[in-house]
Amino acid sequence: MKIEIKKILLTTSLILALSMPSCATAQGIPVYDNVNFISFVKQLLEAGKQTANIIKTVKFLKKQKENIEKVSAAIEKLKAVQELIRNNKRLYDTVQGDLRDILNSPHIRADEVERISTSFNAILDQATEDLEFINEILSSDHLKLTDGERMRAIRAHQQESKGMVTEIERKTERYRDIIAFREMQDKINNRKTNY
Repeated sequence: MKIEIKKILLTTSLILALSMPSCATAQGIPVYDNVNFISFVKQLLEAGKQTANIIKTVKFLKKQKENIEKVSAAIEKLKAVQELIRNNKRLYDTVQGDLRDILNSPHIRADEVERISTSFNAILDQATEDLEFINEILSSDHLKLTDGERMRAIRAHQQESKGMVTEIERKTERYRDIIAFREMQDKINNRKTNY
């Protein structure tokens, strides 16, 4: 009897298996491809290395950008200071040459010499003080200024120096006009008359 039940079960299962549609699939434990898994892990490791290199590159580029900005700020300061020095040189050259000519003119009165000298000396003293202040700003840290604050101070003094150059040129031109007018007046007053 047991053999007969086994035969029936076997026959039934064979009939069922043959009668099932051909698209039926068996279920079971999933199969993993170890080669693909190892390749995937290698790709992840390589991507991690590339990411680390990219992060290092970004940090390096940020540092270089900061360095370039520092150099650019230093160059800008240098240009501003060079312009201040050029302006002060123009002031001194004007005073040395033009002031001497003005004061040596016979058409400038004795009482005007002191006033002219004082006005030109005041401008030169202010220019010298400005240069000393700029030197202190650039060379000492006891003022605790940021680079931006230093640059603003330098630019303010740069504008002042331009103003001083303009003022000294205007005064020089005014005194030259006075001398030219007095020369003409002297020629008119001392001309020979033929009538």
